[in-house]
Amino acid sequence: MKKGTRQSPSYRPVNRYLNRDLSWIEFNRRVLEEAEDAATPLLERLQFLAITASNLDEFMGVRVAGLKDQRKAGMNKTDFTGYTPQGLIKRVMKRTERFIRDQYRTYRELMRLMAREGVFIASWEELSTAQREAMKQYFQDIVYPVLTPMAVDVSRPFPLVHSREVYLAVVLRPLAPNARHEERTYCAIVQVPSILPRTIPVPGRGNSRKMTFLMLEELIKEQIGLLFSGYATEAVHAFRITRNSDLTLNEEEAEDLLQELEKELRRRRRGFPVRLEIEKGMHPSALEMLKDELELDDGVFEIEGPLDLSFLSKFAGSLTNFDHLRYPKVEPAYPVEFEEGEDIMGVIRERDVLVYHPYESFEAVHDFLIEAAADPEVLAIKMTLYRVDAHSVLVQALVKAAESGKQVTVVVEIKARFDEERNIAWARQLEKAGCHVVYGLAGLKTHAKVTLVVRREAGALRRYVHVGTGNYNESTAKLYTDAGLFTCHPDIGADASALFNEMTGYSTPHDWRAFAVAPDALKPKLFDLIDREIRFAREGRDARIIAKMNSLSNQQMIDKLYEASQAGVCIELIVRGVCCLRPGVPGLSENIRVVSIVDRFLEHSRILAVSAGGEDEVYISSADWMTRNLTRRVEVMCPVYDSGLRAMLVNLLRMNLLDNVKARELTPGGGYARVEGGGQTPLRSQFELADIPLWKTVASAAED
Repeated sequence: MKKGTRQSPSYRPVNRYLNRDLSWIEFNRRVLEEAEDAATPLLERLQFLAITASNLDEFMGVRVAGLKDQRKAGMNKTDFTGYTPQGLIKRVMKRTERFIRDQYRTYRELMRLMAREGVFIASWEELSTAQREAMKQYFQDIVYPVLTPMAVDVSRPFPLVHSREVYLAVVLRPLAPNARHEERTYCAIVQVPSILPRTIPVPGRGNSRKMTFLMLEELIKEQIGLLFSGYATEAVHAFRITRNSDLTLNEEEAEDLLQELEKELRRRRRGFPVRLEIEKGMHPSALEMLKDELELDDGVFEIEGPLDLSFLSKFAGSLTNFDHLRYPKVEPAYPVEFEEGEDIMGVIRERDVLVYHPYESFEAVHDFLIEAAADPEVLAIKMTLYRVDAHSVLVQALVKAAESGKQVTVVVEIKARFDEERNIAWARQLEKAGCHVVYGLAGLKTHAKVTLVVRREAGALRRYVHVGTGNYNESTAKLYTDAGLFTCHPDIGADASALFNEMTGYSTPHDWRAFAVAPDALKPKLFDLIDREIRFAREGRDARIIAKMNSLSNQQMIDKLYEASQAGVCIELIVRGVCCLRPGVPGLSENIRVVSIVDRFLEHSRILAVSAGGEDEVYISSADWMTRNLTRRVEVMCPVYDSGLRAMLVNLLRMNLLDNVKARELTPGGGYARVEGGGQTPLRSQFELADIPLWKTVASAAED
């Protein structure tokens, strides 16, 4: 096992585990490092910075909101990592403050570099007279009609302030005080309309090639007096709140889950505030009003720069003729296996096919379903949908299949966080087309990614299955690394049928032939595989585990890995995000190495390889090793039976482990250190994988 930078062998942690929330902050910092890295193309740096802002929004609205719920309920019990809710909130807020300072330091540096490229986000004072006049006209024509000033006084209570929207707090003073308007200040709120572009192109100066933009809130600030005639503007400052975004559904008692979720989504708009972001130097009257009305005693962050840096994603994407500031385009290749055959199902009858996105095109999944929808011999199509693209080709194929008389069953997970409304819309469209739509099992999210096609062939039925590690989403398939297996193996087909029967009917847990399915069978299967490696190690045989996932936080899984390490099993983990396991601790985890890769694409695939005493067993899965995935979700882990495909996946894992450009190694103390090349040739795994023959030929060699 390749060794990375570790702390002193004498290091002994107070706690055997790292905290999940603090580990998440470390992950977001690794994303920020990509924005800070001068080797990253400039517009990509802006994208990474935008991602850190979006990530932090979700973290505050879900994880920190949950901690505040616990504190409010008076919980003071420590979790398995040694923190009480109150103690953890303090630590999280302190690290978040530090993180935000680093975010905005990076923002200022990136804006300085953008200016060198001739792109400016200017202040009002930096505009010429002609540019200001153009912006005033834009305000009158486009902005002013959609603004709504909201006064805050005795007769007009504090309005509903939406989560994650930018607002302006306006402090006013009457121009002519009288008995009705005494000499005092008044407060009002104006929402910066999110339906308008956040950055406004400003006409250039003469023949200048410079591109100048003005922030929408800056324009509104300069013209705010037009909204409050008879008052002088004493101060205008931006603010933004983040509300509790988690949903609490009583699924057991809900008569209609769809209607209950819609009610909960409406309640979420009024979730209690968790975080208040304010522009630096906010007027004391405005700040006092906000803190009183929002009842926030902590979680107030003063920001030196524009609020909500996620706007940088659209801003960077809108800039044309700047391809030299972006990564080179990667055109996904259509899987060569399907190009060789006349039809996809004909190819699958001959052999299993594994595709790896985004290097290979998601169109293969489209074509599989489109072909099934048009095939008169296909009798039924069953599919799970968790997060679906806004313009889903797959949904349209399901609609056509249902309209042509095929039996179409779709398990739509309407509780997928922040995609609830879109999934409700898809569910209704599918139902209208005649699909049988179900919303999974009460109390469980359906996170498995499985498609089953039942086809009549020579008087019998054959099942074709696609199992994936990622969502059936065309957009994210271009940005996330994920594996997908096409097969008609009879055991996998039988298990796919049983899985859908469990989700749509009242079937009892199945005696799985190939699948391991959470919440009942996945964790026991993983434990069995690890126990077998422990036995091999004790017998002096080859014992090795390589696992790739997004997060590792389940205490029992971590303890089992510690046990395996102590038995001598070599364990290599590729964990992109949260990891609560401490690697490299003598007597506990010295045989465990953990690396995280943050690069151009989001590492999203879940793959497990175990030595099986000499010949690798390989599985792909929808599940991370987190408590929610193992105990509160419907998840699937599927074996890869084809020896060539197993070799290909092991090669992918090894390439990740050899990465010495974008890999960071987790230290026992919870920090991450960049993997040093040590004079070796730089290997950037995501760029190596773009050379598809490099790892596809491994499969052919293994089969030969």
